[in-house]
Amino acid sequence: MVSKAEGRVAEIVDEASYRRLVEDEAAAIVRRRGDLVITKTRHGFVCANAGVDRSNTEAGTAVLLPIDPDRSAHLLRTRIEQSTGASIAVVVTDTFGRPWRHGLVDVAIGVSGLPAILDLRGTVDGFGNVLDVTEVAVIDEIAAAADLVMGKASRIPATIVRGLRLSGEGRAVDLVRPAEEDLFR
Repeated sequence: MVSKAEGRVAEIVDEASYRRLVEDEAAAIVRRRGDLVITKTRHGFVCANAGVDRSNTEAGTAVLLPIDPDRSAHLLRTRIEQSTGASIAVVVTDTFGRPWRHGLVDVAIGVSGLPAILDLRGTVDGFGNVLDVTEVAVIDEIAAAADLVMGKASRIPATIVRGLRLSGEGRAVDLVRPAEEDLFR
């Protein structure tokens, strides 16, 4: 929905034009296997086909990721808050695959009004053990839960999640692991 509202829709006439679009949108090609292309986007996301999506769009078109999804989330949040007077957060999502697991899940690609990560390092669990490495990607959890309500093909573009007790500001790019911490590329 956000990409379409921002005009990030491209015409594709055949498979070759789609492949060129993927390569144009990719900052780097991470791996190729047959028709599958794993890319790094300009945002730092590692995903299939640079996030260029041919589903949920008119035939002959592809939807591209927003240029700056965190900014998109912030602008949308600001407009909604100004028009309603309500204090809200906005999470912009997209569907990603996951290494070592079958299936797809929605993840956050943009956020405004929420922390991206709930850092529990240094706290203790219910048994008194100190959590040394626990950082919860709360915006990805919200994205996945919201997708359960919206569905992949139901044409529901947004949902409301209530009852969260989170405060702070984060960015979806905060979830991107820096190259020096990436053990797999």
